Amino acid sequence: MNDSSWGAPPSAGQAGYWGPAEGGPAQPAPGAVPAGPAYDAPEAQQTRPMPVVPDVPAYVGDQDDDRGAARPGGPLFPNESFPNEALHNGTFRNDTFQNEPFQTGGLPAEIQNPEPMPDAPQPPPPAPQKKSAGRDLSAAIGVGVGLGVVIIASLFIVKAVFIGVIAVAVVVGLWELTSRLQERKGIKAPLVPLAVGGAAMIVAGYVRGAEGAWVAMALTALAVLVWRMTEPPEGYLKDVTAGVFAAFYVPFLATFVAMMLTADDGPWRVLTFLLLTVVSDTGAYAVGWRFGKNRLAPRISPGKTREGLLGAVLFAMVAGALCMRFLIDDGAWWQGLLLGLAVAASATLGDLGESMIKRDLGIKDMGTLLPGHGGIMDRLDSLLPTAPVVWLLMVVFVGGG
Repeated sequence: MNDSSWGAPPSAGQAGYWGPAEGGPAQPAPGAVPAGPAYDAPEAQQTRPMPVVPDVPAYVGDQDDDRGAARPGGPLFPNESFPNEALHNGTFRNDTFQNEPFQTGGLPAEIQNPEPMPDAPQPPPPAPQKKSAGRDLSAAIGVGVGLGVVIIASLFIVKAVFIGVIAVAVVVGLWELTSRLQERKGIKAPLVPLAVGGAAMIVAGYVRGAEGAWVAMALTALAVLVWRMTEPPEGYLKDVTAGVFAAFYVPFLATFVAMMLTADDGPWRVLTFLLLTVVSDTGAYAVGWRFGKNRLAPRISPGKTREGLLGAVLFAMVAGALCMRFLIDDGAWWQGLLLGLAVAASATLGDLGESMIKRDLGIKDMGTLLPGHGGIMDRLDSLLPTAPVVWLLMVVFVGGG
């Protein structure tokens, strides 16, 4: 086929793409064999023109056969005219018709000259909100006071009861941690060997000291490895790794509280440990809520501020000096200052550590057992890493007792 047959304009008296030219003879229908010489005869002067495919859609709107709309360069409406050559050539700019009215033919006056739209009313600015503490303070205070009464009563009446309180808290904390791991990550850390081994770890630490705690920790880890073998091997490595981590993070760190209790002034050491941790958290919360502006670790815990950390250090150092001076045998106030500084650092790191775990799991609290606080693990987060720090400094300052 000749290249010139594609889109070649019809001559006078010859049919075009849209039908016969005006005044010309009727042409055969497309596809019919024309009369006269054969199509491929050498003496043929012209070939049958092929339809020209337009570069733009041939129909705009609900049109059946509008020749004007099929022309790429023609206006959209029959009565429409271009007031400026820039629009005709496709080079329209915003300032082309700034001073020239656009002619719309017979359109209504409302469309030709629309009324300007009034400015939308601006919404009133939001009313300033009071700074919220972020949790139910009444419930938090009530639960905290109730826990304090139970702990102090068991601590100073019967030491064995306090060991039972620690064991129960450890088992519940392990249940919360393993449940969240399974729900959010599909990690199945075996709870049964962890709970039994965790409780045994607390008792061993109280009866046999650090040596008993390490032996119980090793046996608990071995029990986790064996228990997980009863299930399919898929995910074995991550499950036992999480189980060993849970055994170290919750019950093993809690054994240092039980070891503190074995000293002659053991209840006062434990009370000092609890008071310093609570005072550190309270100072950080109060100062951070009132004066906090610079975030401490925005990726881990956006609510913690540097001002809150300074409040934790100040409160804990003052409380440490008072406790070491009046509660601990042979204690000195300067030892309390160092103890309070160490507690503020370890409590903050412990809080950030659990915040890291919760952020990785995509949760806000480890549980809902304690109204206003979350779960048991949300209260143990700063206590667990602080226990070995206080135990060690007590041994250094005043001996094992």
